[in-house]
Amino acid sequence: MKKVTDLVAELAAPAVERQGCELWDVEYVREAGQWYLRLYLDKEGGVDILDCEAVSREVSDLLDEADPIEASYIFEVSSAGAERALKRPGDFERFMGSPVLVKTYKNRDGRKEFAGTLVGYENGDVLLEMGKETLRFAKAEVALVRLRVVF
Repeated sequence: MKKVTDLVAELAAPAVERQGCELWDVEYVREAGQWYLRLYLDKEGGVDILDCEAVSREVSDLLDEADPIEASYIFEVSSAGAERALKRPGDFERFMGSPVLVKTYKNRDGRKEFAGTLVGYENGDVLLEMGKETLRFAKAEVALVRLRVVF
């Protein structure tokens, strides 16, 4: 049986593309006792409120028709954001050489957050250049990798 996020992604992707956007991620999470279904969009030049509104209207109708989720939930559509999480191998390839923040599950050298430049992604391991040093983070120790905006 497919996960809710996979079912929703399959259903939503064509509608998102018709609006000139890319489906970055689908999230189905429980927060404060309520379920949330979130679509995150990306688009060359950036996603605006009109993109989110158009996608929300079309996908909401598709969700009502297909009814892939039995429980009640709050549906949200937003931009993936400038500091989006990188999850899939393609995300890492696309943003190679970009500034990122790596968060680990456990302390490493007395900390859990490492800022640097993404210089590699090998079988789930993340390579981060910090100054003149390159650190390797094993897939099992990485809690999150997200883009970082540097001013």
